[in-house]
Amino acid sequence: MEAMNYPRKNIRYLRYAVQAAFLLITLLAGWQFYQFVRHFEDPSQPFVQRPPSVDGYLPIGGLMAFKYFVMTGNIEPVHPSGVIMFIAICGVSLLLKKGFCGWICPIGTVSQYFWMAGEKIFGKNFRVEQYTDIGLRSLKYVLFSFFFYIIVFAMGTTMIVMFFMSDYYVIADVKMLKFFTDMSVLSAWVLGILGVLSVLYKNFWCRYLCPYGALLGLLSRWSPVKVRRAEAVCTHCAACTRSCPALIDVEKTEVVKSAECFGCMTCVSSCPAPGALDMTAKTGKSIRLLKPAVYVLLLVGLFYLVIGLGVATGKWHSQIPVEQYERLIPKLNELTH
Repeated sequence: MEAMNYPRKNIRYLRYAVQAAFLLITLLAGWQFYQFVRHFEDPSQPFVQRPPSVDGYLPIGGLMAFKYFVMTGNIEPVHPSGVIMFIAICGVSLLLKKGFCGWICPIGTVSQYFWMAGEKIFGKNFRVEQYTDIGLRSLKYVLFSFFFYIIVFAMGTTMIVMFFMSDYYVIADVKMLKFFTDMSVLSAWVLGILGVLSVLYKNFWCRYLCPYGALLGLLSRWSPVKVRRAEAVCTHCAACTRSCPALIDVEKTEVVKSAECFGCMTCVSSCPAPGALDMTAKTGKSIRLLKPAVYVLLLVGLFYLVIGLGVATGKWHSQIPVEQYERLIPKLNELTH
């Protein structure tokens, strides 16, 4: 591999810009969905079209819908964009490391803002002792294993179809919205504690508790795209290790294979030695360098390619009639699993 010449510090600013853009898109979709629901609670409010992308916040439903798709070849019509986004997110993680978490996920972005604020306030972020850290990291895999077992092994196709037909599933998106807009005291305490821990520890939710992140981390192990370190050029300044938000000891790693790696390239942007650290793609027996801009274009392009296929095939917008929302939203609190 030949050294790649580009202003490395710009990688970080590029990432911040991409993250901010996706966070803004998410917030706008959330506001639009709030207005959509508000119309059915108060008919005097103007009607606003429901944004399909809110189904992306139903990851458990997305996994169920993916199993249904594999078993039947059909996309369920209630929250179809959920499975489209599930495929897109898993696809980019399988091919382009855990880039969704590092560049696109709005929860990951907010978590990053929290620990960056903590770093400003305290001059540093705290670290969990090594063996405790390993134990805590296992929690997200335990959570993922639980959902994976229930959905993939315990629930048959008939049971999944019955759940898709239930009133609860029809307005699961509204239930999710109400979790934030009509938050219980317990929920507020839990989110508050997670917020404080996220200020103190880097990516606390992502590192220890996110089951979606656990799945994407496992998929990313097979990704042909990875950060590689050239020992012959490395000066062992440890800047890469110190800067890594996933707390990976990059300096002592030839190829960053860890499931914790976000593909954020923060380590690359911090490296002062040209050619010592780069994002690479393995194609056959050859290793090719990936410019940061190319990596981001591939990441965002593949993500929207899958979504575009969903839109083009008519599998993006929900088939729930407006009358269903008119009937169900007024009795939202009565609907349970």
